[in-house]
Amino acid sequence: MEKPKTVTGLILLLFVLGVSAWTGEIHGRVVCDVCGDSSLGPEDHVVEGAEVAVLCITRSREVLNYQAFTDAKGIYTVAETMPESDRWDACLARPISSFHEQCTQLGEGSLGVKFSYNHPSGYSHNVRTFVYRPTNVPTYCI
Repeated sequence: MEKPKTVTGLILLLFVLGVSAWTGEIHGRVVCDVCGDSSLGPEDHVVEGAEVAVLCITRSREVLNYQAFTDAKGIYTVAETMPESDRWDACLARPISSFHEQCTQLGEGSLGVKFSYNHPSGYSHNVRTFVYRPTNVPTYCI
């Protein structure tokens, strides 16, 4: 007999116990501002493999720490299913590192984003884009 997946098992357990389950999702993008001009243009691109940390405080005051990495489209996602009484109350998303060869310097305003999470179950919160810049701006940008 095949074992159920963790999320499916948790939802089943919550159902059996009579606890209403709540599911939340947080996602965002990480891009490389190649010219460092704070304006996203055709020369800019997404950063695959960037690490993002998401810390959330639940309604029961528990602190949950998540680690996510961007995919080929530069998007990271964190999702969780838990009892309604323990759902996220507020979160902080912040970039940790970029493994891109040229784009390793955090852009202005990309240190982190704090937000309240007041979405009903099944909805997601989109965090504004985090921007990395190259250490040396290419000559075609000058």
